[in-house]
Amino acid sequence: MGALALGALPACTPGAGPFSKTDSPYAPTDVKRGEEAVDGLTVGHRLTAAGEHELALKAYLRAASEQGITVDVLSAIGSANLQLGRLGQAERILRQATEKDGTFVPAWNNLGVVLMETGQTGEAARVFQIAFGLDRGQSAQIRDNLRLALAKMENPDYDQDHNDTFALVRRGTGDYLLLSQI
Repeated sequence: MGALALGALPACTPGAGPFSKTDSPYAPTDVKRGEEAVDGLTVGHRLTAAGEHELALKAYLRAASEQGITVDVLSAIGSANLQLGRLGQAERILRQATEKDGTFVPAWNNLGVVLMETGQTGEAARVFQIAFGLDRGQSAQIRDNLRLALAKMENPDYDQDHNDTFALVRRGTGDYLLLSQI
């Protein structure tokens, strides 16, 4: 028994074990000094793509604290709230994003999705038209969203006849699909 205790003693001596570097009073990390952590927006987008919307929202909030309240950050926070079903918060934040930068296409599109989810079809169609115009018709998702909103305006029972969905978009590559029961 005594030999076993003496065998473990060297691990308790200074300079041994995983904390052998004594040049820092702080806990060791995997991030080397001088290296930057991954951007909160990038982490949030990856988490959203993985379906981890609550964690994505936290990453977007971290991005806001690091980068400030940019239109990218506002749009991402609003979209995360939308995917979490927090429609009132999502609408408020996405409206802030469109006020901050009236040319930011993802914020306009995602605001349109929120408006469709809350039954504001007429305003949603107008918002999708703005997004479509700013995008110059390049995005198939925005074009489809506009088409669905206009069809819903003409025929309020359209969603019962078709099983279409609205798509969320973000800046950069990729899109998020919002499955809607509208």
